[in-house]
Amino acid sequence: MKKTFLLICLLWTSISLPAQSTYSPTEANLTARQWFTDARFGLFVHFGPYAVLGSGEWVMETRPIDRTNYLRLQEFFNPQAFDAAQWVSMAKAAGMKYITFTTRHHDGFSNWDTKQSDWKITNTPYKKDLLRQLADECRKQDMKLFLYYSLLDWTRDDYQWQTGRTGQHSGRTASSNWPSYVRFMKAQLTELLTEYGPIGGIWFDGHWDQTAHENRTDHRAALNWHYDEIYSLIHRLQPACLISNNHHLPPFAGEDFQIFERDLPGENKEGLSGQAVSELLPLETCATMNESWGYRITDSKYKSTKELIDLLVRSAGYGGNLLLNVGPMPNGVIQPEFVNNLAQVGNWMQQYGETIYGTQGGFLRPQTWGAITQKGTTYYVHVLQKPGDGSLSIQFPAKVKSVRWFDSPQPTNWKYDKKTKTITFQIDRAINSEDTVLVVETK
Repeated sequence: MKKTFLLICLLWTSISLPAQSTYSPTEANLTARQWFTDARFGLFVHFGPYAVLGSGEWVMETRPIDRTNYLRLQEFFNPQAFDAAQWVSMAKAAGMKYITFTTRHHDGFSNWDTKQSDWKITNTPYKKDLLRQLADECRKQDMKLFLYYSLLDWTRDDYQWQTGRTGQHSGRTASSNWPSYVRFMKAQLTELLTEYGPIGGIWFDGHWDQTAHENRTDHRAALNWHYDEIYSLIHRLQPACLISNNHHLPPFAGEDFQIFERDLPGENKEGLSGQAVSELLPLETCATMNESWGYRITDSKYKSTKELIDLLVRSAGYGGNLLLNVGPMPNGVIQPEFVNNLAQVGNWMQQYGETIYGTQGGFLRPQTWGAITQKGTTYYVHVLQKPGDGSLSIQFPAKVKSVRWFDSPQPTNWKYDKKTKTITFQIDRAINSEDTVLVVETK
């Protein structure tokens, strides 16, 4: 199975879109892709000075606030209650295998002690390097660390604005210097990949800011961003470090997994992730636990534990990971609503993790009743919503040997039509409030 996966990844690099056209992934890189595929569940963290205002990570744009006033947040951002051990322990207890942390969002603020800018965490009253603490704790607790890095920047003078794009209100009067900005990004990425130990992946965002205003699917932006140079740098510094890019396009060569924002792969309900789903690369859906990425004090629309488990199961049913976001409060504490819901998800994962970790997506796309995950000849039928009449028919791709409940010795009620290879289940037991799983063994 894993050898097949590696061969498929090699094939993908030869046919995907140009960005690093000569790139051939190393064995370390391909092994990391397989690990990522098996992991299935991660924590996303959006945190920066915008948390002080409690209006989300886009507050500089949405309010709007000019650059001079926004930069004053550096004097107030003081996450004195930040505890890396608590963050990592919470993620681990939830059953998560990796953390993706916002080292720098669109406001350009750096959450580490970068030498490339004064607009950074060590120049706040807090003074300490957030990323250093988190990286050390992730290694201590055996948690993979991925780094979110914004390509666009609302505060730097050398960044080039596109006509009609974001950031025009910032109050900047200086002319852009694009080569300078690209050098700046490379220097920061070099810091991140040489000073903080092994990094699981770099998660890029903001590609769309260099596309034509009327056409966000303009592939020429790949040249604007110098991906060939940037991806080559990453692969040289840490060959096992995965690369992803939230550009809402088919993956470019050199990228290692495909991102879907607020959408399960292929569903495109939010209108953000309409690109075709890659059949050759790992997939990841990033989603919020309420309606916000960064801390928003008025947002109390928390997803229930049931909704979060549904997201996780359906994502795995598509063959994808779920990257579930929290936006800590300005003092560095993660809201109790997030902590409590993640603890409940963790309780479920302790019992049902076998049906999620290391699985493939089902041969059948997720349905209204639930989803299917697979390990070899074993299929896990997740019944998230009991059919109205209690009857569920599924045509399987192989001959069925046995059917049992995952969590109960209670007999199952099912019939198998050999001619059509269809199982008809009678869900005659009270299903669990979150998920009831049937285990189907095939030949």
